[in-house]
Amino acid sequence: MIELTKEYIDDLKKVIDEKDEKKASVILGHLHPADIAELYKELTLKEATYLYLLLDGDKAADVLMELEEDDRRELLKELPNKVIAKRFVNEMDTDDAVELMRDMDEERQEEILSHIDDVEQAGDIIDLLKYDEDTAGGLMGTEMIVVNENWSMPQCIEEMRTQAEDENIDEIYNVYVVDDDERLRGVLPLQKLVTNPSVSKIKHVMQKDPVSIQDNADTEEVVELILKYDLVSLPVTDSIGRLLGHITVDDVMDEIKEHHERDYQLASGISQDVETSDNVLTQTAARLPWLLFGMVGGLSNSMILGGFESVFADNLKMAFFIPLIGGTGGNVGVQSSAIVVQGLANNSLKHHQIFRQVLKETAVSLINAAIISLIVFIYNYFTLGDHNITLSVSISLFAVVMFASIFGTVVPMILDKFKINPAIATGPFISITNDIIGILIYMATTILMK
Repeated sequence: MIELTKEYIDDLKKVIDEKDEKKASVILGHLHPADIAELYKELTLKEATYLYLLLDGDKAADVLMELEEDDRRELLKELPNKVIAKRFVNEMDTDDAVELMRDMDEERQEEILSHIDDVEQAGDIIDLLKYDEDTAGGLMGTEMIVVNENWSMPQCIEEMRTQAEDENIDEIYNVYVVDDDERLRGVLPLQKLVTNPSVSKIKHVMQKDPVSIQDNADTEEVVELILKYDLVSLPVTDSIGRLLGHITVDDVMDEIKEHHERDYQLASGISQDVETSDNVLTQTAARLPWLLFGMVGGLSNSMILGGFESVFADNLKMAFFIPLIGGTGGNVGVQSSAIVVQGLANNSLKHHQIFRQVLKETAVSLINAAIISLIVFIYNYFTLGDHNITLSVSISLFAVVMFASIFGTVVPMILDKFKINPAIATGPFISITNDIIGILIYMATTILMK
């Protein structure tokens, strides 16, 4: 690992300025693809393009896939279609090639595919581009070792060697076993190749009925299966069980990372995926909608409080506790919704369990509400000197905690039921709603206590 210090980058820039290809190639040869991708942020587009064209095929492809999507898109705009095909796509697995080309328009996709040497690879890419990117088919690759269940072990080993060479497979995760109709029948552990070298047929030693997924299943189901069964790869089949491809664990880790980033931003009140490198307009468009929603919530609170002006006129001390009521309700709601969203994400919480979850949350909130309201009651009793406000604040706080807990539990489950990302419920939506409801409860309780 080489530290990309300012001095190191300055030296590299000097080499680029001097167009010293030999020295630049030596420098790139000592860098990991991830480090070269990291350099992109420190170089101009022209400098980055110069360096990337010096990379050999395999490394060039690896570096390109290490780049952030926006950076990769920007770089590809500067490269001719023939260069993309010959230097990148030709050296990529089909799933990476599809990810690279998916955002391109149809005309450019066709031109790049026309320059690919391997016709079979080009055909596989065309087939995969037809899948939605959020499905198992859109995530799978077609480079894999496939053997027939009726082959002998020596025949299987020979065929594995041939397939690995022909398809340029660097890593073998699993050997998939199919029947004469290409339907998935099992998985052959590599250990069996060593311990059963002379077995008559593969089907006698294969692991039958492997975990698999259909090509039209969504990516969340893919992630769930791989995590649940600790798989390194997951075979993908069509509706009648024919083997189409497989999804490897490294692809799933990328998918998990993307999902977490999207959910985190959504929970923070950012309506679309943004990066620190995005321009001002993009970041503004992503952040403004929820800020406007928060503004509407704040104005609503102002209108509600304005309607109780006479109540505040009678006792100004009431206003001291508005931040406490609103803030507590928002915090409790976010906590409850975060637990539910996490349960939905890892599939430990099902829709039919909503009643049980509400009961559990009610029990938890009863304890929390009792402790919080009691502490506030004791504090106000000895410091405030006004028993009506003391009771009003404590009762309101108890009711707000109860409401916020149940509301934060139910809302994400309803959103998920209607196929809306429940992460929305852990952000401004819950906080603002609970703030408004909390103020209404506080005002109503105060009036009743008079």
